[in-house]
Amino acid sequence: TAQEILVDNAGYPTESIARNSHDYRPLGLGYANLGALLMASGFPYDSDSGRDLAACVTAIMCGEAYLQSSKIAELCQPLSPAGDKLKDVNVEGGACPGWYINREPFLDVIRMHRASVNNIGASATSASAALKVLIEASKDCWDEALAHGEKFGYRNSQVTVLAPTGTIGFFMDCDTTGIEPDLALVKYKKLVGGGMIKIVNNTVPTALFKLGYNHDQADAIVSYIDATGTIEGAPHVKDDHLAVFDCSFKPAKGTRSIAYMGHLKMMAAAQPFISGAISKTVNLPESATVEDISEAYIQAWKLGLKAVAIYRDGCKKSQPLSAAGTKTAEASDKNVRATQLLPEDDLQAPPRAVRHKLEDERMSITHKFNVGGHEGYITVGLYRDGSPGELFITMAKEGSTVSGLMDSFACAVSLALQHGVPLKLLCEKFAHTRFEPSGWTNNPDIGFAKSIMDYIFRWLQLRFLTGQQQLLFENLRPKLSAVSSQSSAEDLPSLGSGNLPTTTDDARRTTGKIHAADALAEMIDMGDAPSCHVCGSIMVRNGSCYKCMSCGSTSGCS
Repeated sequence: TAQEILVDNAGYPTESIARNSHDYRPLGLGYANLGALLMASGFPYDSDSGRDLAACVTAIMCGEAYLQSSKIAELCQPLSPAGDKLKDVNVEGGACPGWYINREPFLDVIRMHRASVNNIGASATSASAALKVLIEASKDCWDEALAHGEKFGYRNSQVTVLAPTGTIGFFMDCDTTGIEPDLALVKYKKLVGGGMIKIVNNTVPTALFKLGYNHDQADAIVSYIDATGTIEGAPHVKDDHLAVFDCSFKPAKGTRSIAYMGHLKMMAAAQPFISGAISKTVNLPESATVEDISEAYIQAWKLGLKAVAIYRDGCKKSQPLSAAGTKTAEASDKNVRATQLLPEDDLQAPPRAVRHKLEDERMSITHKFNVGGHEGYITVGLYRDGSPGELFITMAKEGSTVSGLMDSFACAVSLALQHGVPLKLLCEKFAHTRFEPSGWTNNPDIGFAKSIMDYIFRWLQLRFLTGQQQLLFENLRPKLSAVSSQSSAEDLPSLGSGNLPTTTDDARRTTGKIHAADALAEMIDMGDAPSCHVCGSIMVRNGSCYKCMSCGSTSGCS
């Protein structure tokens, strides 16, 4: 009745759809949670008794809907094809306008629905008293719907359809959606905004009590399901009761699941009492072949289904629902356990990172840098083996935006290092990142830095990784003259002598060597010099070509 009222108060996308909706007034009554109903009743989804129960529920829903549609037609005034009351037309009752030009075909459809009720319970296995009562109620319902419709017509041409009821099913706290069985006793649902939630079937205890188990036995079985994701192997469970708890997907620790023919036969049991079609997914395992899927479509056609959807488990990289222990669920298993305090199990979960903190008193290295006039300090805390375990970056004044960003970034890098993220990976990700401030540095091994991040991670790479970069830059430095190359190590000042050269000229006179940064100052940096095609640094004039002082690449001739 509520859906019938909405027909005249709804909006339609086109004029033709609006006219058709007013002429035939199709509705879409349906249900959800059928799989949970069957489980709670102690009937396996893939069984004759389960299909008979589903057929009875669907038949009564559709028959009562047509009966109510006929009663509304009896009480309401006639309607014109435009949706208004008929004027100057000699018709009786308030049936939909399409009824008057399709009366016999309309009644033939109702008679076919009524005849299909006789097929319910044809199997010898459906002998329970409860099912017999439902079958008789289905027949009485359709007898009344047909008789009343022959006299007054029907207000609606279509009354039922089975929708997926995904979100609505969650709102109604259903364990299953539409006509579907449960996907798994323990499953994970991906949320639209990110993250996943663990869903445990709450119908299992009701089904266990229905099958004769006491409270202690049910608690032990439910605990086993929560820990393993399957009822197979649970204490106290009888083998002939396992079929009641079969689901669409095979659990990681189990072997049982509903075959695709079980899905199709359930749809075939309900389809004779559905005006429209059934929205349902026929689930196949990941091992399903092309022939299996082809056969599923052929069988659906033979059973008289109006629509069918096939889904092979794992065929999509990401799927909204996953059984416990499957590849999709494994990625979230750690977080789910942490939030719900679930007991540990041996599912193939991803490795858990363990934080290795540094000792309270540790060695460290502090390095001063200057990038484009912006000075700062890098402090690296070391483990006993000399590998880095924490990073501090000091820049600008305390409390400034730059200082806060650098502190936060350094903290994130420190946590990554202490949780086992390789320094090499961090260097590969952040080196050569380009943003301001950028510029020349006072470090001859780095030269031009594209950003602060570029400098920090290139320095970390030079200082703590293999040292191959050191050799590379040695080859790129200016070559020494023959005279200066004869200078021995004895001419170099001692680091502890206090006689370090104070100027560039002193350094040249003392060592005979030219620092790479000093050599760069003597070279002419052309204003129109291009950027390096390898690393992006600004190149310098070298003869009639250009040379990159960061990576050694040239523009072609040198």
